[in-house]
Amino acid sequence: MTDRLPRMPRSDALDNRERILEAARALFATEGLNVPLREVARRAEVGPATLYRHFPTKEILATEAFADQMRACHIVVDDGLADADPWRGFCSVIEKICELHSRDRGFTAAFVSAFPKAVDFTADRDHALKAIAELAGRAKDAGKLRPDFVLDDLILMLMANNGIQAASAAAQVAASRRFAALVIQAFRAVPEPSPLPPVARLALVMPGVAR
Repeated sequence: MTDRLPRMPRSDALDNRERILEAARALFATEGLNVPLREVARRAEVGPATLYRHFPTKEILATEAFADQMRACHIVVDDGLADADPWRGFCSVIEKICELHSRDRGFTAAFVSAFPKAVDFTADRDHALKAIAELAGRAKDAGKLRPDFVLDDLILMLMANNGIQAASAAAQVAASRRFAALVIQAFRAVPEPSPLPPVARLALVMPGVAR
């Protein structure tokens, strides 16, 4: 018998790979993409050589670590496109995307930057942005979205959302929801003030600014 069965990854190798991904997700979420890979290896309790054997570059590691977030992003955008009311769909995308990104700083950093070595991530990101652009076009045609909105405004929104510093993870999400509501009002073609979500406790309070 000359044919060989395909080699299956050893269970300890699979365990190491999952530990690396779990550590990367935790560190990227709280610290962003600037975390050194050696720190990821230390958190995963594996040697740097083991990490590089599974993930030769940070781009490859981030692509796999953010796979769930990217899938969630696609679902959010697809649901928005499927809404019969394009403005309601657009608002839903803004709200859910802001919340999704508020939970993971690393995902935002990867989403708004160019990952030249992460082809799959770049393709997924571009697909999501094109779908949002299509939805924005429909909302403009309906007279709900301001005509001068451009896709760069969405990236600007995500960068600003990523800058929110709150006292806790729950407060981070709450602050992001309020921010999304403010952004939606700014994007609306015809001003139509509506109640904002509750104020969240931020980690930094500027002197002289009333709460």
